[in-house]
Amino acid sequence: MKNRLKVLRAERDWSQADLAERLGVSRQTVNAIERDKYDPSLPLAFKIAYVFETTIEDVFHPSVEE
Repeated sequence: MKNRLKVLRAERDWSQADLAERLGVSRQTVNAIERDKYDPSLPLAFKIAYVFETTIEDVFHPSVEE
């Protein structure tokens, strides 16, 4: 699954650590999601969308291979 996490984070000038703190996860988790190495759970995806004040669909979208 592809995502816009890095772009959304950069727009707010947040570091990975800043976002991780807001989400209650590790910086490594944020890094793995941004690099498409880890798909977040549905509750975490909702939390990410909430933190960015947008919808899940605006943050995540299927990759071409899916």
